Amino acid sequence: MKVKLLMLSLMSVFAILVSACSNGVNEQEGKEGKIVLSPKSGDTKGKVLFDSAHGQTAGSADWVINGGFSDFADALTEANYEVTDLGYNQQLDYKKMKNYQLVVIPEANNPLKTSEQDAIEQYVKSGGSVLMISDHYNADRNFNRFDSSEVMNGYRRGAFDNPTKGMNAEEQSSEKMKDVEGRDFLSEVFGLRYRYNALGNIKVDDLADKKDSFGITDGVNAVSMHAGSTLAITDPNKAKGIAFVPTLSKDDAWSHAVDQGIYNGGGKEEGPYIAISKVSKGKGAFIGDSSMIEDKSPKYKREDNGETKKTYDGFKEEDNKKMVMQIVEWLNKKDDSEDLTEMNTQLDDKTQLLDFEEPSNSSEPEREPWGTAKQGYKWYDPSTYAEGSYGNKATSEKENDSSSSTDTQQSTSSNNESKGEFEMPSTVQKQEKFQITVHVDESKLENQSFQLSIKNNDGQEVGMFNGQAPGISDEVQPRIKNGTTDWYFKTKIANEADNNVKVEVLSGGRVIANTQLEVQ
Repeated sequence: MKVKLLMLSLMSVFAILVSACSNGVNEQEGKEGKIVLSPKSGDTKGKVLFDSAHGQTAGSADWVINGGFSDFADALTEANYEVTDLGYNQQLDYKKMKNYQLVVIPEANNPLKTSEQDAIEQYVKSGGSVLMISDHYNADRNFNRFDSSEVMNGYRRGAFDNPTKGMNAEEQSSEKMKDVEGRDFLSEVFGLRYRYNALGNIKVDDLADKKDSFGITDGVNAVSMHAGSTLAITDPNKAKGIAFVPTLSKDDAWSHAVDQGIYNGGGKEEGPYIAISKVSKGKGAFIGDSSMIEDKSPKYKREDNGETKKTYDGFKEEDNKKMVMQIVEWLNKKDDSEDLTEMNTQLDDKTQLLDFEEPSNSSEPEREPWGTAKQGYKWYDPSTYAEGSYGNKATSEKENDSSSSTDTQQSTSSNNESKGEFEMPSTVQKQEKFQITVHVDESKLENQSFQLSIKNNDGQEVGMFNGQAPGISDEVQPRIKNGTTDWYFKTKIANEADNNVKVEVLSGGRVIANTQLEVQ
């Protein structure tokens, strides 16, 4: 059986292993050990860089392209974008960013340095686009006193003039806090600011029309929020909302909100849940909740205590995927308009802010951090991170060793191929996402289509495709090149699976290729 090993080399500080069970796309090693996911067709529509260096895996978060954002990464490669991971312990700088059409900054928990803010500003004004995804206030996942909304905005609530307020000497002098200063960054550059509100479970269906959203909301009926925030429009010439929460009552506030949670009663007065910005030659888009993007396939352990994370399939809810992908399409389109006044659109009103929302007037409703870290854990020192977490050196070395072992196992398995050609791991665990790529001769296909079946020897189906219950996959029409098919399936193995299961390709109700798979 032909098997493809998916592995990355070590970076100077950390290496990320990408296994077949983490993301179902063509993966290759990039410069500096970064993950690079190739577009499905081979024709690149654009290049996307994901920031993973600012605490995106802190606490229960797993916002990386081989983990809890893998469905989003898959969707991008299926739309023919090349997707690259920035890599741990890196910084955002203009020389790196300028090689990409879009930079995605998921819910960051570690502050952006002034040099990084300057790089983002230069990148956008030179024609690049950014997508920033934040969360509700009081989401300090790594106990460093910074919430993602504070990181994006550029300053800590109640610590505008001193971002190290309340930190001990070791934290203050750490590399993570060097070159960090308070600045009203997002408002100055993009004309908006994340509010420090905290809303609960909200169906968001008040959307700008197709024309006024530049096509982003076309065909979108609603998107979801599960504890998130809205944004304030501070400069309507630069920024506007395209999705707004409904009118809200106090019961719609997130249950753990540290202040009133809802600032202006919901509606457009609360500010947009999703907003866009036009700045010189570039663009920006901003979302107030990571739940809208996440999937339920976290890769890493919690860095503070090593516990298993649990994430959810928000990307599949409502029209979340459609909205996000249409945001990406808009961001990828070049437009030399200086701002929204040149783009034939209805401008928003400024969002009416409360007095404490002014950066210099802001204060902390409660003393930070909100929680207590496990003894010995230091958010700024990866040597204290639990094994299995992103950034932990032992995790990197262990993954690298296990990859070499897997290479031997898979090479052995390649001799057991019966019909056709499969690319997949030789051994998988139950309930773990992985990929099977199928290549069979075109002449074996009925109606140019086939399905995949994974079953026990007694015939019980145990393959779970596209998040569905165990059963045969949907019928697909594979790509055909030089008379051979090329199609991949993302799947999991159900708990009731035997230790060895059959993998069969079906076309017209008959088996045209099969092999065995070991299940642990």
